[in-house]
Amino acid sequence: MGRVIGFELNSQDPEKAAKFYSSVFGWEISAPNWDYREVTTGGEEKPGMNGGIGKGPNDYPYGTRIQIEVDSIDDAIANAKENGAMIVREKMEFDDFYLAYLVDPVGGFGLIQNK
Repeated sequence: MGRVIGFELNSQDPEKAAKFYSSVFGWEISAPNWDYREVTTGGEEKPGMNGGIGKGPNDYPYGTRIQIEVDSIDDAIANAKENGAMIVREKMEFDDFYLAYLVDPVGGFGLIQNK
């Protein structure tokens, strides 16, 4: 079963967005890494999820998307396409995980698979 494990806030001014969310909600924002800032929204004592703020790419300059962790990103992409999803970004490889962005019939989401 795929589980929502995080969120991404896209902005064309991620520094300004980070300052806003830190000031308004008290979120802890890490220093940028590849123009992406990890976000901690609270402690483990309450349910919730952490995420990140990044500079939105041309294909998704603003908005929020969830990240769904899967066991096999290739299988999840194939299954999503069979069910009407459109691939926005093919599978990308990072040091510790793979990531892809898709659009379902009503919105966008990211798939992530840990290595």
